[in-house]
Amino acid sequence: MNTTLIIVPTFNERENVDALQRAVMEACPEVDMLFVDDNSPDGTGALLDELHDRDARIHVLHRKGKQGLGRAYVAGFKWALERHYEFIFEMDADFSHDPKEIPGMLNGAQSADLVLGSRYIGGVRVINWPLSRLILSRGAGLYVRLITGLPFTDPTGGFKCYRRAVLEHIELDRIRSNGYSFQIEMTHTAWMAGFHIVDVPITFEERRSGDSKMSSAIVREALWMVWKLWFRSGLRRSPRAAAHPRSVRA
Repeated sequence: MNTTLIIVPTFNERENVDALQRAVMEACPEVDMLFVDDNSPDGTGALLDELHDRDARIHVLHRKGKQGLGRAYVAGFKWALERHYEFIFEMDADFSHDPKEIPGMLNGAQSADLVLGSRYIGGVRVINWPLSRLILSRGAGLYVRLITGLPFTDPTGGFKCYRRAVLEHIELDRIRSNGYSFQIEMTHTAWMAGFHIVDVPITFEERRSGDSKMSSAIVREALWMVWKLWFRSGLRRSPRAAAHPRSVRA
C-alpha cells in the first residue's frame, strides 16, 4: 500500500473526476486517492466506482447526502487513519489545485507536520478570479491573522498535506465547521498544538467546469468561527512555547 493518500470531496463533479485522477497519477504515481462523494445526483459516485474497478489506487467513500466539505474531510481523515497512511492531502476536485504541485508539497512534508499550499507567497498566484473574489480571499486572511494571530498567508486555502500525527492529535469529532472555516479551524488547531507548519507557493486556477460551492452561509460561518477559535484558545494569539512532542523539525 502507498503511504500517501489524496482526499477529494465530490458533489456533482462527474465532468472532472476521471481527468483529475489521471492527472494526479501522472504527476505522482505512488499515491492513493480517496473520493468522498455526497450522493451526487449527476452520477459522480457511479463513475467513481468504475474508476475504482479499473485502478486499485482509487477508492470511494459514499455518503447518503450532501453534508458539507468539512464533514467530507473528517470522514476521509478517519478512513485514512484506519488504514495507516502517513501523508494525507486535501485537494479540490475542480482542477483549481494543480496535481503537478503534489510532489513539491510531499517533499515539504518530509520536514514539516502540515504543508499549506499558499496562493499568496511572494505575490498573488490566482488565475481567472474576479477582483471581488480576490479581495474577499485576501481580506479573510488578514481578518484571521488580526483576531487569532495565525501567521500563514492563506488560511482559507484547501490544498494541504498533513502528517498522520497531526490528525491523530486533533479530536476530529469536535471539528464542526464546514466551509472555509473548516480550513481555518484545522490549521489553527494544529498550530496551537505546536506542530511545525510551512507555507509553500502554489498557483490556483478557477474551476474549469461545474458550479462553485461558495455561498453567503460559508462566509458567515467563517466570520464567526474566527472568534470562536480565539476564545477556545483562551484569548491567546500564539502557541505555547513548547512544540508538540511528535512535531517534525527541519
